[in-house]
Amino acid sequence: MPRLKVTQVRSKVGYAPEQRDTLRSLGLKRIGDVVVKEDRPEIRGMVFAVRHLIKVEEVE
Repeated sequence: MPRLKVTQVRSKVGYAPEQRDTLRSLGLKRIGDVVVKEDRPEIRGMVFAVRHLIKVEEVE
């Protein structure tokens, strides 16, 4: 199954609490943090909600 490498590239300061919670749910705490997640619809939805704060790459 494909995986997504998610990197936080912008600060969450000044954004809605829901977006901060979404970053935390993805496992991102600070700029530069990287997590690898399974490519599932739930994860894609979270990525879409904070797409302006992160960078996403597909990895095998």
